[in-house]
Amino acid sequence: MKFFVDTADTAEIRDLAETGLLDGVTTNPSLIHKAGRDFLEVVKEICAIVPGPVSAEVVALDHDGMMREAEIVRKIADNIAVKVPLTIDGLKTCRKLTADGTMVNVTLCFTANQALLAAKAGATFISPFVGRHDDVGFSGMDLIADIRTIYDNYGFDTQILVASVRNPIHVVEAAKIGADVMTAPPSVIRQLFKHPLTDNGIKAFLDDWAKTGQAIG
Repeated sequence: MKFFVDTADTAEIRDLAETGLLDGVTTNPSLIHKAGRDFLEVVKEICAIVPGPVSAEVVALDHDGMMREAEIVRKIADNIAVKVPLTIDGLKTCRKLTADGTMVNVTLCFTANQALLAAKAGATFISPFVGRHDDVGFSGMDLIADIRTIYDNYGFDTQILVASVRNPIHVVEAAKIGADVMTAPPSVIRQLFKHPLTDNGIKAFLDDWAKTGQAIG
């Protein structure tokens, strides 16, 4: 499963990219606002840090407006994935952009039917929001499983990009189902490294090493 980080914080992206485990980045208008920087400037910087797909979202709601904004966004770098909402106009835009060879991330997916439509429109990625789905009393992971089954039934190439990831359990469950990608905030990705037994083991080894009175080098 590919790991994307969901942030517009370039310092966090650089640090995580140095692990060699980061495959891409997702951003949205809220994350750009939080970064407090110019949209085009920060997205260009992110594209230079990470060679994998970088999702940058259009904000127009009509097809013509989306296409105008997409023309600007996709010129930033070759690894841009234009992010569009799961609406009729968004899927029209998806179809048009993918026909031109542009990666498209269709976002704000909450049903398997929506995911089916996005795949038929040629989406590169579909972004089901599991955390928000859980928030309103539905199982986000059941949604991922349904999409996986449907895509496999028909051989769709659209990659399932699990979004709104809230905790490490979301990550492992998505991996068990067979999701192609997950995107999570830096804080959640950092939690994946953590386990108290790992920390305790390191401490015990270092305590015993100190007792030897030795040094390496």
